[in-house]
This record gives sequence, structure tokens and C-alpha cells, in this order.
Amino acid sequence: MEKRRKRAAAEGWLGEIEGVDLTLQCLRGKRADALRLTRITRQVDLGMPAVGTVQ
Repeated sequence: MEKRRKRAAAEGWLGEIEGVDLTLQCLRGKRADALRLTRITRQVDLGMPAVGTVQ
């Protein structure tokens, strides 16, 4: 995407630059959300299995 943006800037494609910038902004936001979600640790109590007689 960075190469695409550089070419668009060199060619003067203002609409393309805006589109690439918007895409990069969205991708950075998604990456930040994914990293934030990986930091959340949720523990779930599954209980202790019953040990003993089988009926």
C-alpha cells in the first residue's frame, strides 16, 4: 500500500491518495483492535469433573 500511495502521489492521483490513506487508516484501526483483544484475558470456570462411581 505504501508503494501504491507513493506512485499515486508521483502521478498526482489525488483520489487514489485519499483512498489509500483511508484504507491504511482502517487497517491500522483493525490492527489496534486485534491487539487490544489479545490483551484481554478472560478465565472461565469449567468446574471440577466428578470422580468416582459411574452409574
